[in-house]
Amino acid sequence: MVLNFRIILEIIILWFIIYHIMLFFEGTRAINVLRGIILILLMFFIIQRLRLEILDWIFTKLFAISIIALLVIFHPEIRQGLAYLGKRHFLFRIALKEEELEHILKEIIKAVSNLSEKKLGALIAIENEISLKSYVESGVILDALVSSELIESIFAPMSPLHDGGLIVQQARITAGGCIFPVAEDPTLSREYGMRHRAGVGLSRETDAFVIIVSEERGSISLALAGRLYEGINKEELFMRIKEIMKLKRNRKE
Repeated sequence: MVLNFRIILEIIILWFIIYHIMLFFEGTRAINVLRGIILILLMFFIIQRLRLEILDWIFTKLFAISIIALLVIFHPEIRQGLAYLGKRHFLFRIALKEEELEHILKEIIKAVSNLSEKKLGALIAIENEISLKSYVESGVILDALVSSELIESIFAPMSPLHDGGLIVQQARITAGGCIFPVAEDPTLSREYGMRHRAGVGLSRETDAFVIIVSEERGSISLALAGRLYEGINKEELFMRIKEIMKLKRNRKE
């Protein structure tokens, strides 16, 4: 009876660990590889149970080498997962009412829409659960209320902050002219400039919503979890961000 209880407990713990690892990497390029590793582990377990010594030896050697290779190749995704584990605050630390949250998003999207029509480039990061403090420190501190007029003025051609990223943190515009990590990804089209690559780069390092306005085409894109959603309209942008925020709030409640 005690033995059966231990086996059930081990299965539950293993399931819990695998489930949360899958959540960390969901939406990233590492997810398919992770599924493959889980399948290999199951095969490895079966081989050991059947006592197939040659296959056991081969799998043991290959698995050890594979782990080292994966740590090198997928270090951005692993870092993002560890950052998620170590998070110390929640979405918009101040408990905003839904109408206040909607107002902030509408102000941001209004500015993005106007910048898009004028074909003025923009890069805006909205903090989610992982802190953007380190990126705030790379820019100029503003600490201002979120308004479409302020956002548009920051990305005006003559503004000294228009080339960097803007960070919205705790329902305020925290800083402008911030430096984001640039994604060095050969799979990204060459037509994407530094803004798009910086947006994708930040979304891989954190769980922020990163909005990009193309200076050449005037198109609006959203970088999220390392993926780039290009050519979306303002209504779709609003609904996508709001739905994700609402879903995460419901999980906490």
